[in-house]
Parts: sequence; C-alpha cells; structure tokens
Amino acid sequence: MSIGYYSTNRNLKNVAGIIPFTGKVSFKEALLKGQASDEGLFMPDMIPQLSLKDIQNLKGKPYRDTALLVAQAFLVDEFPLEVLKNVVKDSYNYPVPLEEVKPKAYVMRLDQGPTASFKDFAARMMARLMSNCRSRGERLNILVATSGDTGSAVGEAFKGVAGIDVTILYPETEVSNMQKKQLDTIGGNVQALSVDGKFDDCQNLVKQAFSDPDLIKFNLTSANSINFGRILPQIIYYIYAYAQLAENGEQVIFSVPSGNFGDALGCEYARRMGLPVAKLIMPTNENDEFPIFMATGKYNKVSPSRACISNAMNVGHPSNLARFFDLYGGTVDRVGQVHRYPDWEEMKRHIFSISITDEQTREIIKSVYKSYHVVLEQHGAVGWAGLEEYFKISQDNKLAISLETAHPAKFPEEIQKLLGLNIPVPESMKNIDQREGSAVAITNNYEDFKNYLQKNLKIKE
Repeated sequence: MSIGYYSTNRNLKNVAGIIPFTGKVSFKEALLKGQASDEGLFMPDMIPQLSLKDIQNLKGKPYRDTALLVAQAFLVDEFPLEVLKNVVKDSYNYPVPLEEVKPKAYVMRLDQGPTASFKDFAARMMARLMSNCRSRGERLNILVATSGDTGSAVGEAFKGVAGIDVTILYPETEVSNMQKKQLDTIGGNVQALSVDGKFDDCQNLVKQAFSDPDLIKFNLTSANSINFGRILPQIIYYIYAYAQLAENGEQVIFSVPSGNFGDALGCEYARRMGLPVAKLIMPTNENDEFPIFMATGKYNKVSPSRACISNAMNVGHPSNLARFFDLYGGTVDRVGQVHRYPDWEEMKRHIFSISITDEQTREIIKSVYKSYHVVLEQHGAVGWAGLEEYFKISQDNKLAISLETAHPAKFPEEIQKLLGLNIPVPESMKNIDQREGSAVAITNNYEDFKNYLQKNLKIKE
C-alpha cells in the first residue's frame, strides 16, 4: 500500500491566514513542494516496519545496504529499484566511522562527506531523488535557510544538477569563517545570501516565500529539514550504527545534538520502524525552549534565538518540532503557537532533553580529549554532554551512541584555543581557501527578499 503524506496543520480551524490542507500527496509531490500549502510540514501516513532480523542482517555490510533497505521501505511504490540502487550508490561513497570512546559508549562520526558535515547524508540523497522527479524543461528553485552546515551541504549536493538552482540564506554574523567561505564560493547554480538577522529570520523568509502566491511560477521547493526528503535519509545512520554495534537485539541510547530537530526526528522514525531505541537524548545549546517544555509541559519559543558557539544549533523555534508534536498527537505552527499539546508523558518516556551552556560545551571538549584523546567540536560536544547528563540521572548501562555532526577542522579557532591542536583539514575542505565568490547582502525584510527572488530566479530550464 502506497504511503501518503499529510500536513501537520491539517486539523487547524479558524486560524487567520491558514486554510488547512486536508488531503494527501505522494512522496514525489512532498519532495518537490517542500511544505504543504497551509504552511504545515508533510508527514507519512504510515511508518513502514523493519524486523530486528532485517536490521541484524546489515552487520558488517556497507552503509549503502542500510540506505537501500530504508529507501525501499518508504519509496518502493514510487521509484524503480534500479533508480534507488543508483541513488544510494552515488550518495554514499565515504566512510561512517563508529569510534569507541569508552566501553559501550561510541561517537558516530558523520563528518566524512564532501562538506565534512552530517548534512551531506541527507542532501546528497535528496538531490539525486529530486533529479529523478523533475519535469523536463521545468526549472526548480530551491530555497535553503542555514545556521551553518545545511547550506554548504545542499549547495555542494546540487551543484551542477541540471534544471535546479539553489538560493542559500544564512545569518551574516553567526556562521564561522570557514562556513562562510564554503557558502559564498560554491558558485555555478548556487547563490548565497547574507541576511542581516538571525537564523530564525532566514527560516521565516523562506517559509513566507513558499506560501506567497506571487512566487508560485518559480517552482520553489525546500532542501531544509522542513522537506521530508531531508528527513528520510537521516533515518538511515541510526539503523546502520545499531546494526554494526549492537549484540543480541539489545536496546540502544542515541544522543543527538539538536537545533532544528530534523536529525533527532530521524531517530524517532527509526524507533517507530522497529529499532530498539531505549532513549532519544536531545540536548540543545542555550536555546532551551524544548528542554523547558520537556520539564514543564509548556512551550514558549526563544525569540530572538541565542548566539552560541554551537552555531548550527542556534534555533529558537525548531521547524521539526511540528513533526514531533504531530507524532505525539499535538499541533504547533511555524511561528511557535501551540494549537494542541502533544502527549507529554508519552514524550518523556522516549525522549530526554537538556540545555548545555557554552561553558559546559568547552569543558566537555577539554575533558573528553584529556580522558580519551577523542576530539569533538562544539556540536558533537553538546551531544556528548547530553549523554553524560543522562547517565547522571539514569545510571543506565545500555549501548550508547552520540553523534558528531561536523568535522573539528571546521572550527579551527575554538579547537586551537581549547586543546592547542591544529586539526588536519579533511580532503573535502583542502581547496576552500583557493575558491572565490561572495554572498549578496540583504535585510531580513520579506519584501526585499521577494524583490531579489523576482529579479534573479529563472522559470525555464
């Protein structure tokens, strides 16, 4: 039976400016639309199941085998098997190290792809799926808001893809020098916009553009994690890591440094597909709206978002909170208004969240290196700190896997200052200094952004 995709806002009534989308679309439509017409996010109406035996059979096999299993489970009715095989083969040609830090506690390094970020996993698969969906002669225009790594991963994944242009928005003062250089110099069919504002401003500009009838002719779509095409590939590495490390069907704890919540959502879906996840830990930085909700049952976004050294997580209202709420029976809209609260007690059974300060982040980077000679950058350090905080209250001895989401070489100043190390730059980043290009500076005013799009976007191939 084919999976249909519905909107998280389908149940909204009498909300100014929103006409609930109550229908369903195919995965291909959800991929190309990005978000629903009512500003909601698309969700699968059923979650395919994997048996423990299916998962255990992946032990010792290459990453692309896990990717194909998950892709088939969701997409078997929409793409030929040969297409899916080619997509995963082309997307995943780099290693996924699982580094033991101490007994039964690992770091999964998702920093070995073309832009040394976990965003490569989703962006590469998404680009290849999209290129198989586009109508001939039509041009797709992808809008991406980024707090650091998403933009460069998406830009590199789509660079040179026929018939698709990418516009990336990033907050002018909240990306690292290395990230800015990556974003500004991708070139070709990819243009970066430097926004005078916060990541949340970038995200809101993109969301407004998607719901603007004046821009429909430009075939706008998203490669942010508001697009389910970004979530699907992020299910894969949880299943891969478990298959490689777990013994005898044991349960596992995952700690996922959390900003816009797409990465953690991949783990939530993996659990619902049958992965034996005992606890999903979702540590945030000082943008603590979700930890406070998990502690109190009341949600208030952080606005404006707080600037922290784990800059890719500087999000005051995570887009994918709408999907988490929906999975647990609630509804929250893009501006952070809760229309119906989810089953809070049920969420607490499965999820633990805590806010990690910049000071704690720096201390974890130092202590993990001192104790284990393992180098974490600040996002991975938030993940490991969340794991340690959970161990303090739970005394749990289960297999634990924390995600390292970016290569430490992307943050050379911080690592040098804290550890006195010069981290060798990975192959994928060695030519960055030689690249040329610049961003277009814009305000955070929507009319300015709209004018830019109308002047610069192309409609036909």
